[in-house]
Amino acid sequence: MTYLHNIGTYFLMIAEMFRKPTKWSVMRTLIFKDINDLVISSLGIIAFISFFVGGVITIQTALNISNPLIPKYLVGFATRQSVVLEFAPTFTSIIMAGKVGSFITSSIGTMRVTEQIDALEVMGINSINYLVFPKVIALLFYPFAIAIGMFLGILGGMAACIYGGYSSVPDYILGLQTDFDSFHVIYSFIKTFTFAFVLATIPAYHGYYMKGGALEVGKASTTSFVWTSVVIILLNYISTDVMLG
Repeated sequence: MTYLHNIGTYFLMIAEMFRKPTKWSVMRTLIFKDINDLVISSLGIIAFISFFVGGVITIQTALNISNPLIPKYLVGFATRQSVVLEFAPTFTSIIMAGKVGSFITSSIGTMRVTEQIDALEVMGINSINYLVFPKVIALLFYPFAIAIGMFLGILGGMAACIYGGYSSVPDYILGLQTDFDSFHVIYSFIKTFTFAFVLATIPAYHGYYMKGGALEVGKASTTSFVWTSVVIILLNYISTDVMLG
């Protein structure tokens, strides 16, 4: 029953987010601040992880192709498929659940502990719209970060080919082009938009409705990371089965 109550409260929070909107002049400032805090500040870690994971995928694929009858271009093909279909949209989002999700939960939770949310309500401001809606809009730009991650993951695989000699660059590029299906990119971005909404709302829910003091803020951040990751994995399974099954 507790889980059902929490799910119901979560959807009520989403509905409340669109009621009594904050003035656009104020909302615009909040959105730009959240774009900087949640998306732009995450580009460094996304770029770093994507580049080296792309290289690792290339190395592992090349080392596991021991049969001389298997064409070398499969290294590029496997890297492209792995990065575009799963790593960039899904596993990067799980990593972001730790970085972005914890930031959202702790920032809103701290406002709850210090009674700043109560002060917003006293002033007649819809605190859920004020705190959560800008984060949802800001994370609509999250797919651009994932696109950068896709590019750098494939580039990292190429760097592994160049400096490690695991495949020639022409063979790698041929693999990138072989059987390319543009729907796979569309599928990845559809997933990413879904994950972005989850990254914004589930951590906000745990921060907004937490109770207690400073210690509970840390616990709420951990709980939000766990549930955000679980929901992302479940949505990944469902979207893959629906769109690619």
